[in-house]
Amino acid sequence: MSSSATPRLRRTALAAATGLTAALALGLGTAAGSAHAAATALPSGISAPYLYLGWGNPPSATSVMSATGIKQFTMAFMLSDGGCNPKWDGGRALTGGTDQSTINAIRNAGGDVTVSFGGYSGNKLGQKCTSASALAGAYQKVIDAYSLKSIDIDIEAGEFSNATVRQRVVDALKTVRANNSALKIYVTFGTTPTGPDSAGKDLIKKGAAAGLNIDAWAVMPFDYDQGGTTDMLATTKSAVDGLKNAVASAYGLSSDAAYRKVGLSSMNGKTDSAGETVSLADFKSIVSYATGHHLARVSFWALNRDRKCGSGESAGDSCSGITQNTYDFTKALAAYTG
Repeated sequence: MSSSATPRLRRTALAAATGLTAALALGLGTAAGSAHAAATALPSGISAPYLYLGWGNPPSATSVMSATGIKQFTMAFMLSDGGCNPKWDGGRALTGGTDQSTINAIRNAGGDVTVSFGGYSGNKLGQKCTSASALAGAYQKVIDAYSLKSIDIDIEAGEFSNATVRQRVVDALKTVRANNSALKIYVTFGTTPTGPDSAGKDLIKKGAAAGLNIDAWAVMPFDYDQGGTTDMLATTKSAVDGLKNAVASAYGLSSDAAYRKVGLSSMNGKTDSAGETVSLADFKSIVSYATGHHLARVSFWALNRDRKCGSGESAGDSCSGITQNTYDFTKALAAYTG
């Protein structure tokens, strides 16, 4: 995916004070231990929409849980503070702030979170940490801070395009896996309509060559920048099929086994590319397709946008650009159990 003069909707927004304050009329709750322990019987991160507190007008996570039945969220984004030190959006403290209070509230309400590292913009830990051991240490710092059950490495831009950094991420994740055997690890990256590009295939091959066992390689089947009108349901299926083939080839898996080691993160409504719209009907069919193949992870970018636009608004950080009811996509995702 390429950048443009206009900031990309899904990964480029900087934290805004209005977004941070509006998100966080969240109570901390009381039954933290028992609620967290009972979070869900589903694998952590299997159906977790992205929630970005530094972008647009993020909703109250606990209100979304009550309205939709969703139990899991992917919290975006953990970045570098300029060195090999993780901070939310590269600037907000790892613990003790808005992000932690949101995570506490989600857990107290019976849910849980996957923390996502990376995204399209900002300083990436994969680039700023100059060794695999240092990068693994940065990942581990976040895992320990929140007693995480799952992480998502959203590898994009310079992290994704640089072969040295791709290898560093793979090697760091191998260390993380060795030290956290029960942790769910997802790696998410862009795709063509028919599957991973050369960098994506190389990343998977590097993982297989290193003996890296993760829970899902996941693609983002949107922002193809092809021009014209794109059938987003068809290209989502073909992109995931291509991913499955790449994983099967690299790891020596059967087709069925490979489907169970891949996933996807869609985008709700109008994407950043002209001619691309993921309708609610498309997304429901995507969830059905995922169910038929038992994909390891299904998500979408982003919960912040899961509502129709108001008067004068257009598709962006706070709305989808299509006719829908509030949280329609989240309700559809809540039904996914693998």
